[in-house]
Amino acid sequence: MSRRHRAEKREINPDPKFGDLIVTKFMNSLMTHGKKSVAEGIVYGAFDIIQDRAKQDPVAVFHQALENVRPSVEVRSRRVGGATYQVPVEVRTERQQALAIRWLIAAARARGENTMVDRLSGELMDANNGRGQAVKKREDIHRMADANRAFSHYRW
Repeated sequence: MSRRHRAEKREINPDPKFGDLIVTKFMNSLMTHGKKSVAEGIVYGAFDIIQDRAKQDPVAVFHQALENVRPSVEVRSRRVGGATYQVPVEVRTERQQALAIRWLIAAARARGENTMVDRLSGELMDANNGRGQAVKKREDIHRMADANRAFSHYRW
């Protein structure tokens, strides 16, 4: 990590089908080995399944799922006089989005369905309805931050 200056944010283009920047960020996180067309196929396939099953706009379902997974507080380790405390801190908006995307993808990959399209669509619909592994992860993080509220005065 450079001490000189912060890395500048790269400009990303909205996805070709829906014109949404967050969908593009999601695709880029899902992508492995630089295979963007495969990631696009997975995301658009999952959106088609959501369109068929839920009879709703898939981008709206995606945004609601992301909103349900976003953490508002997390714990960070802080060393004070030989002891390490888990200090609850608020999460910046960019990090909230990045964590939500990461957790959704990890939860989808851990599911039992046969194809990644089915896994992703199932996880997005579960997160949209407030259940699923990614939402559970957020609730665990919030519970941990709530349990360590006594150490919030160590915030820096």
